[in-house]
Amino acid sequence: MGNNENNLENYRKSYEKNALSRDNLNENPFQQFRTWFTEVDEAGNVDEANAMTISTIGVDGFPKSRVVLLKSYDEYGFVFYTNYNSEKGQAILNNPKVCLSFFWPSAERQIIIKGIAEQMSDEESSRYFQSRPKGSQLGAIVSPQSQEIKNRQVLEERLKSLEEEYKDKEVEKPQHWGGFRVSPHSFEFWQGRPNRLHDRFLFEKDGEYDWNIKRLAP
Repeated sequence: MGNNENNLENYRKSYEKNALSRDNLNENPFQQFRTWFTEVDEAGNVDEANAMTISTIGVDGFPKSRVVLLKSYDEYGFVFYTNYNSEKGQAILNNPKVCLSFFWPSAERQIIIKGIAEQMSDEESSRYFQSRPKGSQLGAIVSPQSQEIKNRQVLEERLKSLEEEYKDKEVEKPQHWGGFRVSPHSFEFWQGRPNRLHDRFLFEKDGEYDWNIKRLAP
C-alpha cells in the first residue's frame, strides 16, 4: 500500500447551504419530498433531479444498487419502469422490499425511502409506453436486459430491423416491460450541516395514513 493516489482520507467538504428543523418540516413526507424535489429541479443545477438509486436483494442473496429515473409520484408511491425479466425486475418480483435514494449534492440533501414495490397494471404501463419516443419503445424490445450478448452489433442489427418493421405502424408494449410502484414504509430526510452535525428526520408509517417523526443523530 505504498501508493497514496487512492487514499481519500483527506477529502473534506463543509455543508453550509441549508438547515432542516422540526419547525420547517412538513408533517406529510410526500409533501416534504415534493418541496425538496421542486426546489432542486427549479434551481436548474442538477441534470436529472429525478435520478434515484434503487437497491434490491437479488435472487443470489446479494444487495445491488443502480440508478433509474423516477417517472411519477403521488401519495400512493413512486413509479419507475423496467424490463421485468432483467436482474432488477426478477429481484423485485422475488423480494419486493426495496430502498430508493435521492442525492442532490448541489443542495446538500439526501432522501432515503424504504418500501414495497408492486407491479403496475398493464393498462398503466401501456399508457406510459405509448408516451415514449419511438426509439425508446424499440429499445425496450431490442434489449434482453441483463442477459449476456455476443457484442454490440447484435443490438444495432436488431434495432435496424425493427426500425424497418415498425416504420409505418405503432409499437406495442412488450409483455415483459412495465412499471413498479414503490409504496413507502419510511422516509429519511438528510440535510448537510457544518461540522458533520447533519439534520436527519425519519418518518415511519403508523397505520394507513399517519407517520411517526423522529430526529436522528447524524
